[in-house]
Amino acid sequence: MLDLFTIFSKGGIVLWCFQDTAQSLTSSVNALIKSVILQERGGMSSFEHEALTLKYKLDNEFELVFVVAYQKILQLSYVDKFLNEIQMEFRNKYKDDLQVGKISRNFTDFEATFQRILKETEAASREEAKAPKAMRSYDQSDKSKRSVASMIKNRPEEKSNSKKKQAKDNQKNLENTAKNDVEGKIIETASKAEEDTLKRNQEKFFASKMKKSKSSNGKGSEGPKKRVKEARQWVHGGNSKDAKNLDYCAEESELPVNGEVANEEEKQWVGRMRGDLQNMDEESSEEEEEVSAPVKGKPAVARGGFGFLSGLKGLVGAKSLTEEDIKPALNKMRDHLIAKNVAAEIAERLCESVSTRLQGKVLGTFNTVASTVKNALNDSCVQLLSHKRRVDILRDCLEARQQKRPYVVTFCGVNGVGKSTNLAKVAFWLIENGFRVLIAACDTFRAGAVEQLRTHCRKLNALHPSDTHNGQKMVELYEKGYGRDAAGIAMEAVNYARDVRMDVVLVDTAGRMQDNEPLMRALAKLIKVNQPDLVLFVGEALVGNEAVDQLTKFNQALADHSNMETPRLIDGILLTKFDTIDDQVGAAISMTYTTGQPIVFVGTGQTYTDLKNLNAKAVVQSLLRG
Repeated sequence: MLDLFTIFSKGGIVLWCFQDTAQSLTSSVNALIKSVILQERGGMSSFEHEALTLKYKLDNEFELVFVVAYQKILQLSYVDKFLNEIQMEFRNKYKDDLQVGKISRNFTDFEATFQRILKETEAASREEAKAPKAMRSYDQSDKSKRSVASMIKNRPEEKSNSKKKQAKDNQKNLENTAKNDVEGKIIETASKAEEDTLKRNQEKFFASKMKKSKSSNGKGSEGPKKRVKEARQWVHGGNSKDAKNLDYCAEESELPVNGEVANEEEKQWVGRMRGDLQNMDEESSEEEEEVSAPVKGKPAVARGGFGFLSGLKGLVGAKSLTEEDIKPALNKMRDHLIAKNVAAEIAERLCESVSTRLQGKVLGTFNTVASTVKNALNDSCVQLLSHKRRVDILRDCLEARQQKRPYVVTFCGVNGVGKSTNLAKVAFWLIENGFRVLIAACDTFRAGAVEQLRTHCRKLNALHPSDTHNGQKMVELYEKGYGRDAAGIAMEAVNYARDVRMDVVLVDTAGRMQDNEPLMRALAKLIKVNQPDLVLFVGEALVGNEAVDQLTKFNQALADHSNMETPRLIDGILLTKFDTIDDQVGAAISMTYTTGQPIVFVGTGQTYTDLKNLNAKAVVQSLLRG
């Protein structure tokens, strides 16, 4: 029932292979290596590729990988147990050869052992499936743990409390009756005085009301005056007082033709973003652990570095790590990652990946469990955030220009994350590098979306006027108003950019929640019809668990509504508001782990120059600090 079982080293040398089908399964194994093993996704229970389900197990001591593949429609409960038994049998049988690195040996004699273990595990699985499930006895249930005493232990206390309460109530009743008898006479005398006072107050009240009514009906009373807004007096030429007060514009001589002016601070932005974007600043902090001076009567204490694992810094001498050794560290690691805004599910998978990577690894004499776990987590996160493929937008734009077509980028995401603002930042960066940009206003849903882009276009043209670019207007806005089909506007914008030789088309789409099916269907249609070169998901750095849900459902909706065998999904991520999160950088880990796509841009402020490349080491440094 197994289609494939293979054993290979981490260097890529196949030691032994069993295949029960003539179909080539190389692509599935390569996909497992590329998408799971190399990307530190060991927390995944299984990996599906085409019609197969693949599972694997690492042997970190001998640097081996055991992979099993079977049809996706099958539910084989014995696969995990089978993997463990094959691993132990293979390493025990060839332990001497593996220790000396004798990988050139022919392991064909393992065929008989493999078939024997496979038959035994399949037979045990069938017997277990046939055996009726034994009903849980009464002694095993929670009800058996309850005794009669536990159910009535509070009754004597309740009785005693009720008796005490009744005695107190009786005593209070006696005191109240005695008090009433004494106070009865006082109340009788006081009631007469209260009646006289009440009558005098009523007479004063009615007298004051009569005076007010007479004064309101008199001749001399004009009543309250109504406030009436005075009409403004407008004078031709703008010389009136009201016109001058409302004139907030600059002098006409200072205004350019497009009606926008750049101040001195904004003029300094020009020329600062030529070439590739700068990386985020890496905070300077000592990564290595420091040891404090020993206090009298106490040993030296290691401090700094991985603070939440400070209790696990005991030295380990040439020991092979087990799951029990690293489990306490992993529990603290998971809590620390969640506190740093990593989604709970992703934190759990990262811990499982680190556990898989470290089990069986032999530590040196002067290595510690804490430092080993820290290094493993650091390597996993850095490798996760590093680009798995080339994302060079400037080079791709030059290539598209040579092909005489525009390079198209589509921005999508949920509401309020800053799509239009960061689109303007990307446009400024492209203009700085000499590309003419066309912004397609495809957000025909939100009021004010077109006006916002129009304002950005005026500001960008003021910073890069046409007279400094051979008379060419560097940025234009393609708009068709509100209520139109976004996919049609994007197609018209791309055709217009091709006709007028614009270099880049940036498509702004409406913000939409991941559960809004009509808008998600419209987004899938826009991407399917126009086939942009790059689909960027714009997400906030503030989100935690929501990031996983957003990206998963966006990709799922794009796949479901495209009606294509190979649908276009999210190609990259633009992470906004990164300057507001301090060290809560977990959203970057969650988004990258969910999609496997790189973070192309990071928004770090409010100006056009606040656009950076992601610095994986700086993010991981902030993540592990604490």
